[in-house]
Amino acid sequence: MTDQGLDYLGSNIYSQEQEIRVKPLVSLVLPAYNEAAIIEENLGILEEYMQSLKGDYRWEMLVVNDGSTDDTGPLAESFARGKSHVRVLHHGINFGLGQALKFAFNHSLADYLIVFDLDLSYAPYHIEKLLEKIRITNARMVVASPYMPSGKISNVPWSRKTLSIWANRFLAMAVKGDVVTLTGMVRVYDGRFLRSLNLRSTGMEINPEVIHKTMLLNARIEEIPAHLHWKSPKAKPSKRQQRQQRKSSMKILRHTMAVILSGFIFRPVMFFLVPGLILLACSLYANIWVLIHCWGQYQIFAEQTFFPDLTEVVAAAFYQYPHSFIIGGMSLIIAIQFLSIGILSLQTKNYFEEIFYLGTAIYKSSKKN
Repeated sequence: MTDQGLDYLGSNIYSQEQEIRVKPLVSLVLPAYNEAAIIEENLGILEEYMQSLKGDYRWEMLVVNDGSTDDTGPLAESFARGKSHVRVLHHGINFGLGQALKFAFNHSLADYLIVFDLDLSYAPYHIEKLLEKIRITNARMVVASPYMPSGKISNVPWSRKTLSIWANRFLAMAVKGDVVTLTGMVRVYDGRFLRSLNLRSTGMEINPEVIHKTMLLNARIEEIPAHLHWKSPKAKPSKRQQRQQRKSSMKILRHTMAVILSGFIFRPVMFFLVPGLILLACSLYANIWVLIHCWGQYQIFAEQTFFPDLTEVVAAAFYQYPHSFIIGGMSLIIAIQFLSIGILSLQTKNYFEEIFYLGTAIYKSSKKN
């Protein structure tokens, strides 16, 4: 080979290596549970879309088969065969969304991780918008938010839509940031930052947990307006699918409880100090009437004797107005209990935050070593 040819080959290899270094690596994380009916078609759609981004990104797809009981696993493996950019991870049993995501996070060294719905309830174009936002803002997380003023929701059953909207409003009220959508799964994460978090949730509560811990570290969170659109089934659901839908409906109560628990973790003051102060105000109102009733009885007794017995005065007032005494006394006791527990919960939250800061610092240090 001539010197000119060697120079060309060397420069070509150098440019390829430089391109690899410059382009960030993106992992598209796709949790899947019993998605045999749609997995091949939707993986093909997502693969085609990711190919359109190869000018700006290196990319891979991580499919997590979370203990599916249908052909989701074999179909995913068949799709990935011969494709180095598609990896399939398997759980022997269904552990839940949180465990599936953590499994994928631990198997990725990407610069950016995008968690996406395999049912394409969010269209693929959201992927590029998420990546653009996180790169422009240098945020640690960007959430696809259908609940923003510019967001949109369509074809979602009324019950699910209402539950999701109010769950996010409740959590948004609990946090001290401007995040509107806290339960949404479709997000992009800064890979290095995400791997520094020690996540515990195994279910859907992992989504607010990540936001909570990101806020604790004062890391930046952004949102983009998104369109959540549930696709109508192409065929009548089978008996197995109907059973799965019933099981999914049974999970709504657990999801609601998880949202309430997340709200408590975000801001325990909402659950104890605020109700305690309200009860204390009710107690003061009732006890003012207790004093008024006692004063009225005192004046009556004072007409008969110069120094009335105060115990008799209180007993007479209680006999005529027992509800004021009972409401005032009970509300005062409960208010004191709520306020005490609220102060303890705030103290516990502060301890947790300090331990979390320390644990995160130690974890980052161990990763470097």
